[in-house]
Amino acid sequence: MSLTLAELLAFNTVLLAALVSPGAAMLFITKATVTGGRGAGIATGFGLGTAAALWTLAALLGLEAVFTLFPWTYTALKIGGALYLIWIAVQTWRHARAPLGDAPAPRGRAVLSGMLLNFGNPKSMLFAAAVIVVVFPQGLAAADIAVIVANHWALELIFYTGLALALSTPGLRRGYINLKPVLDRIAATLLGALGLRLILEK
Repeated sequence: MSLTLAELLAFNTVLLAALVSPGAAMLFITKATVTGGRGAGIATGFGLGTAAALWTLAALLGLEAVFTLFPWTYTALKIGGALYLIWIAVQTWRHARAPLGDAPAPRGRAVLSGMLLNFGNPKSMLFAAAVIVVVFPQGLAAADIAVIVANHWALELIFYTGLALALSTPGLRRGYINLKPVLDRIAATLLGALGLRLILEK
């Protein structure tokens, strides 16, 4: 079976809907951008998008079958991701009243943090697997798989880069600085709740 433009457009529509939905990734890149600046936000988005595209590659290659055969692998990833979210939540809460500082965040660290956030959420892979099953036919050629993954990666990078550029504007940054203690504690609460939900749900 070969990939069609209609299938790719359908995949992009669902992916865009998922990207604009509030979630851990949105909270994470928002904080990274307003605290570390435009470069840190773009680097974080690069990490988030790269990990998400790799989850899609895993889904296309059938890694969900591994989770079915060996449920402990999914559980281990889920618990690890949940603990990482909770750790971020605790750090965010602890430093809610701390000033932003003027030093830019290391880009490599921002990329790694973004990747870890999405790698630690196997639900990203399960979402990709569900969409792929519905949208794409079985038996795709290696070239078609490469197109889908590259398309996913590009769409994520475009979205997160645009978001970082918007969030790094002086007006939004000043607004965040003024409300930093409140916004950081809201973000910490939501991230912590997401982590606890991953641990507690079956």
